[in-house]
Amino acid sequence: MAELEQKQSGKKGKKKGRKKMSTRIDLTPMVDLGFLLVTFFMLTTTFSKPQTMEINLPVKPKEQVAEEDENSLKASKAVNILIGAENKVYWYRGLPNEPLDPITETDFSADGIRKVLLQENSLIKDMVVLIKPTDDANYKNVVDILDEMNISDIKRYALVDITPEDLELIKNYK
Repeated sequence: MAELEQKQSGKKGKKKGRKKMSTRIDLTPMVDLGFLLVTFFMLTTTFSKPQTMEINLPVKPKEQVAEEDENSLKASKAVNILIGAENKVYWYRGLPNEPLDPITETDFSADGIRKVLLQENSLIKDMVVLIKPTDDANYKNVVDILDEMNISDIKRYALVDITPEDLELIKNYK
């Protein structure tokens, strides 16, 4: 049984007046209530269920396909966006070694790259956009291009390293 007692701190030699009664508080019901609450919460708590993420895997082809053919990107479905220094953005269709269109400079406005992306997305089915920032590009411009992907509702895009062929295209454009 838990108890709390308070003792009198009397001074010697003083005159005794009224006799003080000791206060005794029985803590047993409070301790019992505490253990009852702990037991209640332990028994009624539901643990969080593990959440799984659903993954859609590609279907295995029936025929043997070479890995290079499987991972290759068709030039007709590729649109390259090159982010350069001083807030410049360039774009072209095709692959760096076989561009289908000449490189074109545009800007980050709604009439600039957004218009290009919306137009190309309507023309090319299953378009893949390759975003290639140069070493001189700033972080804000990369984020702006990623925002344009969401605004233009383009689902297939990748942020990839710029190739020496792309740098040569930018250099020759100037």
